Amino acid sequence: MKTLKIKEKQKKIAEIGSILIGISIILISGLFLWNQPIFEDLVFLTFTFMLLPITIVEYLDYRWRKAIDQHLPDLFRSIVQAQQTGMTLPQAIEEAAKRDYGALTAELRKMNTQISWGISFEEALQSLGRRVNTVLIQRTIPLVIEASRSGGKVEKVFDPMGKFVQTTLLLEKERKTQTRPYIAIIYVAFYVFLFTIILLFNSFFVQASELPPAMGKITLTPEEAKRIFFHMTTIQAFFGGLIAGKMGEGSIKAGLKHSIILLITGYIGLRIFL
Repeated sequence: MKTLKIKEKQKKIAEIGSILIGISIILISGLFLWNQPIFEDLVFLTFTFMLLPITIVEYLDYRWRKAIDQHLPDLFRSIVQAQQTGMTLPQAIEEAAKRDYGALTAELRKMNTQISWGISFEEALQSLGRRVNTVLIQRTIPLVIEASRSGGKVEKVFDPMGKFVQTTLLLEKERKTQTRPYIAIIYVAFYVFLFTIILLFNSFFVQASELPPAMGKITLTPEEAKRIFFHMTTIQAFFGGLIAGKMGEGSIKAGLKHSIILLITGYIGLRIFL
C-alpha cells in the first residue's frame, strides 16, 4: 500500500484549522443554546470530530515515516553491494535510487536531482535528513557523511549500520508487542468504568428518585447525575486514549485515535443505557 507524505505545513494547517473551526462552532452555539440540554452534546460532538483531521494527518505521517525506516536496511545493503563493484558512494546511492524502496525511493531521487543541480553530496544528504526527519535517519546521516569524508572501504561502515538499523526496528516491534496488553488494560478499565456508571445510575439514582418524599430525597437528581457521569466519561476516555498512545507508540498525539474510539463508544453507551 502506497504511503502518503504529509508536509509540516499541511500538518499545521490541519491542526490549526480544525481547532479554529471547532472553537467557532462551540462559541456560536453557546450564544443560542446556552443552558440547553443539547448544548453539551453539541460541544462533545464538535470536540470529537475536531480531533479527526489531526488524528488522520498524524496517522498518515506516522505510516510514511515508518515506511522510510523499514527500507533503510535494504538501502544500506544495496549500497554495500554497489560499492563492492567499485562504485563511489554517490554513484552507489544514485544506482540505489533506481530500485523500489517504497517511500524512501522518492526522497533518494530528490537527493540525486539536487546533486545534478550542483549541490554537494553532503548538503544533499543533510537536506534528505531534514525532509525525512525520523530518528533513524538523524542517527545514520552523520555516519554516512563521515564515511564519505574518510574514504577507503566505506562498505565496512554501511554493513554494520544496516545491521544496527535492522536490530533497532526489531526492538521497536518487540516493544510494541509487549505494550499491547497494557493498551488493552486501558480499554478494559474504561469499559468497566462505563459499565459501573450505567449500573449505578439505573440501580440507584433512577430508583431513588421514585421514592416518596417521606423516605427522604437524594442529593442529586437523575439529570444532574447523568450530566456528571457524562463529564467523567469524557475525561476518562480522552486522557485514557492519550496514555494508550504514549505507551504504545511513544507519542501523545498517537493516542488521539484511541481517544476518539473511547469517546464515541462511551457517548453511545451513555445515550443508549442512561
